[in-house]
Amino acid sequence: MSATDDITMDLSGKLLIAMPGMGDPRFEHSVVFMCAHSPEGAMGLIINKPAPEVSLGDILSQLDIDASSITKATEVFFGGPVEGGRGFILHSGEYNNDGSTMKVDDEFSMTATRDILEAMAHGEGPADCLAALGYAGWSPGQLEDELQQNAWLTCDAEKAIVFSDDNGGKWKAALAKLGVDPLLLSAEGGSA
Repeated sequence: MSATDDITMDLSGKLLIAMPGMGDPRFEHSVVFMCAHSPEGAMGLIINKPAPEVSLGDILSQLDIDASSITKATEVFFGGPVEGGRGFILHSGEYNNDGSTMKVDDEFSMTATRDILEAMAHGEGPADCLAALGYAGWSPGQLEDELQQNAWLTCDAEKAIVFSDDNGGKWKAALAKLGVDPLLLSAEGGSA
């Protein structure tokens, strides 16, 4: 039976940790927060690859939103290779706009509309947040196949990793959560 025959896992709210030797440089050493995972496919945001060519202030300026009150989440991340011009805010669960916020679990939500940017600019946004352009997407069964091929490890998401300022350390921190030493990882996978 292949992974596409029976999709029973739900990785929503989990972290995907890219294994060495993945083969796709866009995902090398990536940590992906999974926003949604169902039999219809999966969607996540890469949380450890800042996009140096753009800042949140730049985006707010383009949208004619006064950015002078923004005190955090000034970095914008490369969220993934799909729809690179579309913005997403991954944030703590206490912020909710009933019409546009997707609640992932009690700790995390995601909003992809202008209203959250306006709330953030007025100091009324979420306590913790991460801005991303683009997302990582998988067709039905694709992520399960990649997991079987040992392309990813998974672990529970925690705010201390997701919203950490240490972007370069998020991959190692996620591996440490599993008790895995990155120096011992091999690019070659096996199955028993």
